[in-house]
Amino acid sequence: MRVVGMAAVTALIGMALTMPAQAQMGGGASGGGSEGPHMNLLADQPSKSPEQIEADEAKEKAYKESLKKIPDAKGGNDPWGVVRSEAPKSAATKSTSAAKPKTKTGSNTPN
Repeated sequence: MRVVGMAAVTALIGMALTMPAQAQMGGGASGGGSEGPHMNLLADQPSKSPEQIEADEAKEKAYKESLKKIPDAKGGNDPWGVVRSEAPKSAATKSTSAAKPKTKTGSNTPN
């Protein structure tokens, strides 16, 4: 008898937990079905006409042409350049490292 009572209580708890979800989805006690929420995923406006498509392409072409007219930056932007006492050493380090070959050290040298 206790097993039947526990099964009934478990079934009631299970139904109580699923009812709010079914009510939100349009199902539930009214038997509305299990389709889910009704949503229109298509655009409310009709598709563009050929004239509108051509106008959009012309705008895109004009935009790309205007981007080509922007001049490139001349040199780097160094806001701390006036504070430094000497020039950057990037060119000097490249020339010294090329003139001075590195030697390998280790235990792999032949005897």
